[in-house]
Amino acid sequence: MKENIDDLLKIITNHYILETQDSGRTTSKFDEFYESFSSNGPIKIIEEFDAPAHSYWIVTPKSSPQKVILFFHGGVLNHGTTRGHLDLCQRLSQHTGFSLFSVDYSLTPEHPFPAGVEDCIQSYLWLRDEGFKSCELVIAGISAGGTLALSTLLALKKMEEKLPLCGVCMSPVVDLKFPVVYNHLKDVNDWINYEMLENFKNSYLKGQNPSNSLASPIYGDLEGFPPLLLQCGSRELLLCDMKRFRDLAVEKKVEVNFEVRQGMFHSWQLFYTHLPGIEGSMMSIGNFVKGLSSL
Repeated sequence: MKENIDDLLKIITNHYILETQDSGRTTSKFDEFYESFSSNGPIKIIEEFDAPAHSYWIVTPKSSPQKVILFFHGGVLNHGTTRGHLDLCQRLSQHTGFSLFSVDYSLTPEHPFPAGVEDCIQSYLWLRDEGFKSCELVIAGISAGGTLALSTLLALKKMEEKLPLCGVCMSPVVDLKFPVVYNHLKDVNDWINYEMLENFKNSYLKGQNPSNSLASPIYGDLEGFPPLLLQCGSRELLLCDMKRFRDLAVEKKVEVNFEVRQGMFHSWQLFYTHLPGIEGSMMSIGNFVKGLSSL
């Protein structure tokens, strides 16, 4: 298993080195890369033209049309779309029994902060206006999409909107100040690095304050949050930041399931076909969501 993980990390790292060296490559190349790890599970995709942002309905044979996961893809907020995350979406649907509504939110550098956050907020409000009950909605995201999930929850809380059943965040980036360098930790072995994170921050914020809680959810008021499931890998560069966020949430009496998958790296859930034996991550999300929706 460790050899498989190390080999995959090399593939991912080499891919991102190539992408950063060639500014002419587009987000479709990132999607093609993610798609190369697809398990080609059963899925139906329906484009939604009336939503505030470009979005898709994603359903599997046994998914409920009344229960919906509002999903935000990864891609450091400057690339990525639903297309590259379809395999993850179909596995989330299969394990939770929910349909997915995936948002292709506005990307940098053309649309810096807070444009992407606003798309996500408006997408939730649109679903509510369409008649979906808050108790039958889940907000979920991976990587930067996990950040947007937390930011959306903070914004909805401030707006005094009814919050969803729960939040599910896979490898979220919670603090854009990146206050501590964790490269020295012996267990860190990730495909992201601080140069990548600094470039992401600069492109996204365009000089705005990284302490803004809609950019860095760790600085937000977490009191009154719905239950959260946070998944991260033991080899993640930003694992300690996620632990800090977990501790702050628990202090505010938020129910937090914090899962650290041994030997895993940032956003490992996207690379399912090359990581045999990690389906437990999706099963855990399914059990978490089902456990709350049955109450």
